[in-house]
Amino acid sequence: MIFGEKLKNERKNKGWSQEELADKLFVSRQSVSKWENGQNYPSIEIIIKVSDLFGVTIDELLRSDEELTEKVINDSKQLAYPRLKFMFDVIFLIGIALLIIKLGALALNKITALDFTFYSGSFFWSFGPLILMVGAGIGSGIVKDKYKED
Repeated sequence: MIFGEKLKNERKNKGWSQEELADKLFVSRQSVSKWENGQNYPSIEIIIKVSDLFGVTIDELLRSDEELTEKVINDSKQLAYPRLKFMFDVIFLIGIALLIIKLGALALNKITALDFTFYSGSFFWSFGPLILMVGAGIGSGIVKDKYKED
């Protein structure tokens, strides 16, 4: 039995309308209708709520429908790497910030009589932003490829 049929049977066994079930799950009646007709699938959070409402195991709900199982697996993959992706984004932005600081200081040195010096060594200020941005880009690409593989 597919998920939509199971949901409809369980809802009718409780004597609930689609509207009543929707209210209990904090979704629209149209969402419940689409789930029951197999036009769409709920998120894992909703599946957990459905499991609790009807007293069935999540395993019963997921294993009843291969497409739903695949959707839940794909959804979980999207959540697997957000911290790593965020870290690479932050490193990239730090590289951009350092580059802007370097270019701004060089521009001020040319335009004004000010003389900004970079104390951390010329290698850091010359290549640091580039290394950070390229490293973050490569790391982000690896994370994206890893997500596609799984």
